[in-house]
Amino acid sequence: MLTPRQLFFQHVAQTSDFPLALEIEKAEGIYLHGSNGQRYIDLISGIGVSNVGHRHPNVVAAIQEQLEKYMHLMVYGEFVQTPQVQLAQALAQTLPETLSSVYFTNSGTEAVEGAMKLAKRYTGRREIISCFNAYHGATQGALSLSGGEWFKQSFRPLLPGIRHIQHGKLDHLAQITEQTAAVFMEVVQGEAGVRVPDPAYLQAVRQRCTEVGALLVFDEIQTGFGRTGTFWAFESFSVVPDILLCAKGMGGGMPIGAFISSPEIMGVFKTNPILGHITTFGGHPVSCAASLATLQVIQAEKLYEKAEEKGQLFRQLLTHPAIREIRGKGLMLAAEFESFEVLKAVIDRAIASDKIGVLTDWFLFCDNSMRIAPPLVITEDEIRLACAAILDAIENSAKSN
Repeated sequence: MLTPRQLFFQHVAQTSDFPLALEIEKAEGIYLHGSNGQRYIDLISGIGVSNVGHRHPNVVAAIQEQLEKYMHLMVYGEFVQTPQVQLAQALAQTLPETLSSVYFTNSGTEAVEGAMKLAKRYTGRREIISCFNAYHGATQGALSLSGGEWFKQSFRPLLPGIRHIQHGKLDHLAQITEQTAAVFMEVVQGEAGVRVPDPAYLQAVRQRCTEVGALLVFDEIQTGFGRTGTFWAFESFSVVPDILLCAKGMGGGMPIGAFISSPEIMGVFKTNPILGHITTFGGHPVSCAASLATLQVIQAEKLYEKAEEKGQLFRQLLTHPAIREIRGKGLMLAAEFESFEVLKAVIDRAIASDKIGVLTDWFLFCDNSMRIAPPLVITEDEIRLACAAILDAIENSAKSN
C-alpha cells in the first residue's frame, strides 16, 4: 500500500519540483505536529492565514455551531444568512463610514477580481494601475496586476490596460490620470520583501486619485486583521481607500475573502447588467462564522496592539552577521540574507532541527529575504525559542557549506 507521501506526489498537482512535503497530523496554536513525531513552530501562519493560531478554540466552536444549522443554501446575495450579516456588520464597525458595503468571496484573488470589475463599472474607465513587485493573486486578472514579470511572462497575453508604477516613488504618480479607473496598491508590499512606505507617499497617492477621479484600492489581504500593529494597516498611514480588499487572516483558517466599498460604489453591480458580479460559494456561512469569531478574538485580546512589541523582540533577538537587515511592521517581517542560496540552506536547516523545527519561507519577488509572520498569539518565550533555532540554523548551515 502506498503511503500518503507517495500518493501526494502521484495524485496531487505540484507547483514546484521541490515541495516541502511535510506530513502534518495536527496543528494547534503556533505548532504543527508531523507524522514522524516532529514538532514545528509555524513562523509564516500558513502564509498570513492563521493570525489567531491554528484551530483557535473560539473559531472551532463557531464552525461547529454553524454546522448544526446550515451550510450552503443559495448563491450569494439572495438569502439573508445570519453569519454573513453579522460578519459584514462587524467588519463595517472596524472601518470608516465610507467602507460599509461588503461583498464576500472565497479568497483574496477573487476579491481582487471583483474589485477590478467594480472599479471599471463605477468609473466607466478601463485603465488600472498597480505597482512593480506587487502580488495580487494568480488568476488571469489578478496576475495582470502583479508586478513580477518573470512570474507572469509564460501566461501572456493577459489583460490589457494595466500599467505599473514604482511603490514609494512620488514622481511616478503623474501616471495616474483621468483615464485611470483605479490604483491597486498594497499598503505594505508583501512579496516584494515587506516594504513599508513613508506615510506621505500613500497620502500623495490618495490625493492624486481624488484629483483625477480614480478609485484607490488597498490590498490588505496580507496586512489586514491585526498583522501590522493596527487592525487595518491603512489606519497608521492616515489614508482611507475607496475599496478595501481582505482575505487570508480573516478566516481563522477557513477560506474567505472580501472587497469592501461604499453603498454607492457597490450599488453599480445591481444594474447594467443585473447580477453584475456573481459567486456561488462566496460568503459561505461556515467560513463567515469562523471569520466573525476570528475578528472577535483579535479585538478582545487586542492582538494587533501586541504585534508591534513582538515584532521588535524578533528584531532584537535575530542579530547575526549573516542577517543584513530586518524590515517590516508589526509581525510582518523580512530578514535579508546575502543570497537565495544562503537563505535556502538556513530555511532547510531550521525545518530539520533536531530540537524543534521552525517553518519559514522566502518571498516571490525577494528570494534572499526570510519571511517571518507568525500567528499573532505567539508568546515572548516562543519567539525566543524560534529565534534561537533560526540562529542555530544559520551557524550550522554555514558550517556545512
